[in-house]
Amino acid sequence: MKKGYLGVDIGSISTKAVVIDENSKILLSKYIWTEGNPIEAVKKIMVDFKKNCPKDLKIVGVGTTGSARRLIGSILNASIIKNEITAHAIGTLASYPDARTILEIGGQDSKIILIDKKIVVDYAMNTLCAAGTGSFLSSQAKRLGIQVEDFGKIALTSNNPTPIAARCTVFAESDLVHKAQMGYEKKDIIAGLCKSVALNYLNNVAKGKKIIEPIIFQGGVSKNIGVVKAFEKILDTKIITDPNGHLMGAIGVAILSKKESDIEFHFDIADYEYHTSSKFCSGCPNNCEVILVKKEDEIIDSWGNRCERGSIKN
Repeated sequence: MKKGYLGVDIGSISTKAVVIDENSKILLSKYIWTEGNPIEAVKKIMVDFKKNCPKDLKIVGVGTTGSARRLIGSILNASIIKNEITAHAIGTLASYPDARTILEIGGQDSKIILIDKKIVVDYAMNTLCAAGTGSFLSSQAKRLGIQVEDFGKIALTSNNPTPIAARCTVFAESDLVHKAQMGYEKKDIIAGLCKSVALNYLNNVAKGKKIIEPIIFQGGVSKNIGVVKAFEKILDTKIITDPNGHLMGAIGVAILSKKESDIEFHFDIADYEYHTSSKFCSGCPNNCEVILVKKEDEIIDSWGNRCERGSIKN
């Protein structure tokens, strides 16, 4: 049997997963909307992977990352659970070993990762506001009555991007409506939105950071050629994008799972019901909220307690 490794990146907006072989070649991949239910999203992916996984492949390592990494890690019996910074860096370096800067813009958050000699030396994240992220662009596309997938190619037809205040979602929407009422062309407004995403990122997430080439742009927004070109124009340099840029976190954690490949795994989680609940521990003044994860009626994991008094045995 050949060995395979599963990596799952569970974000607030989208869930990404890959199965790679021993040479880190992608055998299976899937990108779907989380829709506020990470368990169901992962179940859907596992059903698809079970159907399409090569018969001679055995999954021996499982890794999870993203905002719901602990929850899904418990359900998948993951051999490794890692933060997004580490996962994205490992995934990127596997394809771009000389990478120095990673720009990442996802559905609701964004991050910058600085690398020197294949080691992460600095990073920053923005999770407080959705301005300049994928959800921001999606909401503006809806307001303008176009598909967000068309944003990039429309932006490239503009020679005069309309200035849009993008430091805040509320201000941006107000400014967009105002500019439209003033008679600005839709293509110029769209180009202005793409430029504002790049400026918002550089003035907030990347503020004070030294951006060094090669620069890799990833995350769902990297698929928007209008935003890519805006970054290139502002930074006056080439920005590298990858067809699998939206999967880098999943790829990275799958690679990391190779070091902890000693589990028994089957794509059967869709056959079971999983539930989460919480309870407050009164064992000490901390009054910790303990999160419980159940498979059917069996507790498979718990966390949130700050001392042994709050630990819950399986």
